[in-house]
Amino acid sequence: KFIVILEKENYMDINETEYDISLNSPLLPVIKRVQKAAESVLSAKRYEHSVRVAQTALKMCVLYKVDPARGYLAGISHDICKELSSVQLMDIACRDGNPVSAVEKERPSLLHGRAAAVLLKEDYEIYDKELLDSVAFHTFGHKKFGDLGKIVYSADKIEPGRENITAEYLEHLFSMSLNLLTKETLENCLDFVRKRNRPLAPESLDFLKKLEKDIKKTKRDN
Repeated sequence: KFIVILEKENYMDINETEYDISLNSPLLPVIKRVQKAAESVLSAKRYEHSVRVAQTALKMCVLYKVDPARGYLAGISHDICKELSSVQLMDIACRDGNPVSAVEKERPSLLHGRAAAVLLKEDYEIYDKELLDSVAFHTFGHKKFGDLGKIVYSADKIEPGRENITAEYLEHLFSMSLNLLTKETLENCLDFVRKRNRPLAPESLDFLKKLEKDIKKTKRDN
């Protein structure tokens, strides 16, 4: 069992029996390497956030039938480039082959997810596209997200170190389908941005439309 996952505060009744990552997981050696790297390059506050996101993603993967090792790896790595300089972020992110938007040029810090995905691929030989996309686009979400992307996006926003995230609220969220949980999380983020009179990211609005479409389809099918 990967005891590193369980060494932190047991805030959601995570226990070894139910939420371990098997030693047989091929991702376990990579997880250990990435976690060690994250601890070495991030501030204590950012690293602790990353661990909580990884733990939250792990629990959500168990709940929604996704490989928990993939969720933990995406969570622990999602902010590994968060504290790099603008020049470093631009240099690394551009290596994914995608154009840099005007907004990203104006605020290079938004490239930290893309940069992290590049490092996962180049330095740790992770070629799982869904996992890489979940890391690259975790800030605003993406309309093409599968279940893992939705989990990582949501885990980043609802990990229990965030303000106003209580055990009762997490229990409420975890009683929902993944699409409904993600939709509520996304809508709360959009409300937060609106209250500060900031522009809404088109990626987030497209993500919301896709979630609403999928939720309606599920209702029709049922």
